[in-house]
Amino acid sequence: MSFADSPALAIVASLVGGYLLGSIPFGTIATRLGGAGDIRKVGSGNIGATNVLRTGRRDLALITLLGDAGKGAVAVLIAGAVFSPLAAVVAGGAAFLGHLFPVWLGFRGGKGVATFFGILFAIAWPVGLAAGATWIAMALVFRISSLGSLTAAALTPLWFLLLHQATPARLALAAGMAVLVFLRHEANIRRLLKGEEPRIGAGKSRAAA
Repeated sequence: MSFADSPALAIVASLVGGYLLGSIPFGTIATRLGGAGDIRKVGSGNIGATNVLRTGRRDLALITLLGDAGKGAVAVLIAGAVFSPLAAVVAGGAAFLGHLFPVWLGFRGGKGVATFFGILFAIAWPVGLAAGATWIAMALVFRISSLGSLTAAALTPLWFLLLHQATPARLALAAGMAVLVFLRHEANIRRLLKGEEPRIGAGKSRAAA
């Protein structure tokens, strides 16, 4: 039986393939190969690009950012090309879960923002652009990266609707990823409510002082 003959089999393949792609820990790999040690023992312990930047290695942070975003996009594009638009959405969701809960790291992954954007651009680039513009606008106005990420995630279902890119599966994916982004930013939200969340560039200013 081929994938073409069994939509269910295609969905299962998209789930497994998407998860395995998403679970590739680019931050961990980049820092170890780049001689920066185990990123899980640096700063917040997160495997994402923001924490990799705390090693002082911008090159490794860029590699992590591109890798984390790229794996989400690749999962979507492959499933969409080989199977169907629905399979693409499933693969994107699985890749997002893979990044958050990678089997290789004891299911302790990143916060998912870069992978979130990669998935959005691959599924519907106008929505990806709108979400990216949301992050940039919030970052420019408030100088808080996490606030930009949270706002972009919260508004993504609305962007799907306003830009006429919505399907039930896409809306479910957007809503699900937004909820998980908020859950993974629990500590950031607490600091935001207390007015203690670091601003972009604040670390450099303190270091210079």
